[in-house]
Amino acid sequence: MAETTLQKTLRVNQVVEKEQLNSVTKKITIYAPDIAAKAHAGQFVIFKTHQDSERIPLTLSSWDKEKGTISHIFQEVGYSTIELGHLKVGQRILNVAGPLGNPSEIKNYGTAAVVCGGLGTAVAYPVAKALKEAGNKVISIMGARSAELFILEKEMKAVSDEVFFTSDDGTKGKKGFVSDVLKDLIAKNYNFNIVFAIGPPIMMSVIADITRPYGIKTIASLNPIMVDGMGMCGACRVTIDNKTQFACVDGPEFDAHKVNFKELMQRLKSYCDEEKHITATVKNGGECKCHGH
Repeated sequence: MAETTLQKTLRVNQVVEKEQLNSVTKKITIYAPDIAAKAHAGQFVIFKTHQDSERIPLTLSSWDKEKGTISHIFQEVGYSTIELGHLKVGQRILNVAGPLGNPSEIKNYGTAAVVCGGLGTAVAYPVAKALKEAGNKVISIMGARSAELFILEKEMKAVSDEVFFTSDDGTKGKKGFVSDVLKDLIAKNYNFNIVFAIGPPIMMSVIADITRPYGIKTIASLNPIMVDGMGMCGACRVTIDNKTQFACVDGPEFDAHKVNFKELMQRLKSYCDEEKHITATVKNGGECKCHGH
């Protein structure tokens, strides 16, 4: 790849673009040519914004091998994502490790449903794109709490044969949940050969329950608590078919019919109180004391 004049002025891990997608969602694009060159759908990176920051995993939403950039979509829901969201164009992230995790298993299955809720759409988009490029008929079902919170609508439409929308409050598409639409489509004889479920654990669990009686292969993208992202710490352990596996090196995608979603949801609540306290402190102008500042 020929290096452009612009690329010569950039530094690795430098923020090259920021975009506010809606009132609570941001997109950040950074210059990371080595990661962009090797990235595949379903993989993630781990950020460490500053020297005293914690490591956080974010799945790749898009990447550009020619420009050497990778993009991530996130909400400022905790201390670490607030830190990330406060970065300005031109600033650098201290450490970016990736691409990590196993890529999505992409091939021509026939008809593939991509079911995504909330921020899961950011993860679902590269999967849907890769499935379409592999020759699949792609049916996308997108959900959000309200019309204002949908992201990547244009992008998902471009890589899907059909797109269905659901919203909790009925302001866009069908009022209800993505699982309701999937149920309706199966009842209407949509013959899905595979379903990719990407979103909150409870959503993926319900999707798995819907597809199980029909024997439809269903893949869930798991996002448990994660620290090192390389299989050493064990923080991201999940139970698959009654066996312990690590989401970072064995996943992040697993057979949804074998995932212990109840355990996953319980583990995700482990540090909620601490996270709420730190986030409230920072938002109120205080300083996080978790690193001994």
